[in-house]
Amino acid sequence: MLISGYSVVVLVLGVSSGAAFSVGGTFLTASQKAALEETAAKVATPGKGITACDEGPATIGGRFEAVGIENSEETRRKYRQMLFTADGCEDYLSAAILDPETLYQKDDNGVLFPKVLSDRGIVPGCKPHLKIYTLPGTGGDTVMQGLDSLNVRCKEYYDAGARFAKWRSPLVIDTKLGCPTDLAIKANMQDLARYALICQSEGLMPIVEPDISLTGDHTLEEAVDVNIRVQAELFKAMIDHGVYMAGSTLKPNIVNPGKACPISYSVEDIAKANIFVLEQSFPVAMKGANFLSGGQTLPQAAGRLSAMNKIKGSGPWNLSFSWSQALQLPLLDLCKGKGELQFEEMSKLYVEELKIASAAALGQWQGNDGDGDHVGKKAEKKKKEKKASEDSTTEEKKGLFAALFG
Repeated sequence: MLISGYSVVVLVLGVSSGAAFSVGGTFLTASQKAALEETAAKVATPGKGITACDEGPATIGGRFEAVGIENSEETRRKYRQMLFTADGCEDYLSAAILDPETLYQKDDNGVLFPKVLSDRGIVPGCKPHLKIYTLPGTGGDTVMQGLDSLNVRCKEYYDAGARFAKWRSPLVIDTKLGCPTDLAIKANMQDLARYALICQSEGLMPIVEPDISLTGDHTLEEAVDVNIRVQAELFKAMIDHGVYMAGSTLKPNIVNPGKACPISYSVEDIAKANIFVLEQSFPVAMKGANFLSGGQTLPQAAGRLSAMNKIKGSGPWNLSFSWSQALQLPLLDLCKGKGELQFEEMSKLYVEELKIASAAALGQWQGNDGDGDHVGKKAEKKKKEKKASEDSTTEEKKGLFAALFG
């Protein structure tokens, strides 16, 4: 038709179903899309999150050995069994990420772990990536290996009971070396997109994990800039590859200043930075983000996640957790000097930790003052000096009291 002398083409879209749209998942049938989206929706259940138990034998073995526990396949099996069957854990867990070894292990009754989890309403998934590789000439940037034969492994994992996968692409901020480089960002995000596409073709809902490390002295503002660049590149790559966005999930790092950053930030500052990053490019088609802990303690991670949920406003996403170290390291501390895993004590503490994580995912966790703050190195030093001075004064007073009245 003509309007004011201009020729206008009217495009009519069939909006009653997604059939008329061509962006994303064109290789999938309607039932395949529905299955992927159903898994993504289950993972994004409000108030529930993911227990990340996908450490390889060497990684979990290092944690065992640090507290005097033997690293054997049977020890790993029993430990994971506790994480999957602790009384009441299903009230706070929507999913569990398994290492391939664990995917094929059974509980004490001979039931495969994926069925143990599914019977408790917890979606089982698997980690398909392999080892990281340093990109030459980038100052230390890395990529994750494992795309070769990924389709074969995904099919095997699906047949074994997994319904999603998770791929981690680690990056480090180093402002002096210019890391992460544009090359590293593009390479890693393209890999995540290709992984997601392959997963969906084999029936697994892909969790994409761009993991920007806490190491370094970068500021919160610098972290925001890098995270926006990384996530924007990721989502563009996924769309370019034809990934069905509604049938996928994001597992991002919590945007933080580097651990060695000298500037202090409140938990509210950090929460606002994270919501700002998501608002720049996170597709509303994706149902949620499950943040990794990445070396943060449980109070730090819970404080920051809870603060995010308190201020997210009209953001449509479910913001929850996918934690490993924050949950597991305190459990293993219970075993120090004991020589064996303390299952009863560990399972009770684990469920208490999950209650904290669940409350944080709903924006309802109230910790202690300062939980989730970043204390800059200068402020931290002054804080320690003040405490040492106060302790010294207290000891002096005790000595004087003893001299006068002892």
